[in-house]
Order: sequence, then structure tokens, then C-alpha cells
Amino acid sequence: MSSVEERIRAEIEGHPIVLFMKGTVQYPMCGFSSRAVQALQAAGADHLHTVNVLDEPEIRANLPRYSDWPTFPQLFIHGELIGGCDITVELAESGELARLVADAHKA
Repeated sequence: MSSVEERIRAEIEGHPIVLFMKGTVQYPMCGFSSRAVQALQAAGADHLHTVNVLDEPEIRANLPRYSDWPTFPQLFIHGELIGGCDITVELAESGELARLVADAHKA
């Protein structure tokens, strides 16, 4: 396993909720990342750990291979890939994201 894969795994396993996104929570650098953050915050993810892939070119290049998901943002909860913006928003609209976030905060 490469050191980049080890860093990705450490991020995913080190936090109950991780969003690999373009930009930061305060300054999202794309609409998809912004919508994912808004959905997570609305679902109660007040302790959201993010990785700005624009500042981490090795992670940006290697995460799609690691996760088998081609685009950003990428949401992981309890080490499991949940998906990108559209899936995150759909889960928020159904109420499922709030349940996943609550479970993650309990752990």
C-alpha cells in the first residue's frame, strides 16, 4: 500500500464522518461540495472532518481509485463510502442522513 493510500485510510478510519471536498466548510470551491456541506450541517454534522483535495493533489489523484468513486465530494461515514453530492442530498431529503450522522456521533 502506498503512503498516499495509507494517508487516505488514516483519514477515513480516524474520523466518524469525513468529507473529501474541494475547498473548506467555510469556503467551498464548487457547488457540489457546498451542497454536500449544507446537507451534512442540516443533518446535524457539527463536527465534520473535511479534507480539501485542492490542497492535497496526491489525495485528489488517488482517492477515486481507492474508493472506486470518480468525483468529488466523497462522503465516508464509519469508514464506508456513502457517495457524492447527489446521494448525500437525497439521503438528507429522506431523513436517512440525519440518522447516519446521529449514529456516527454516538460512536
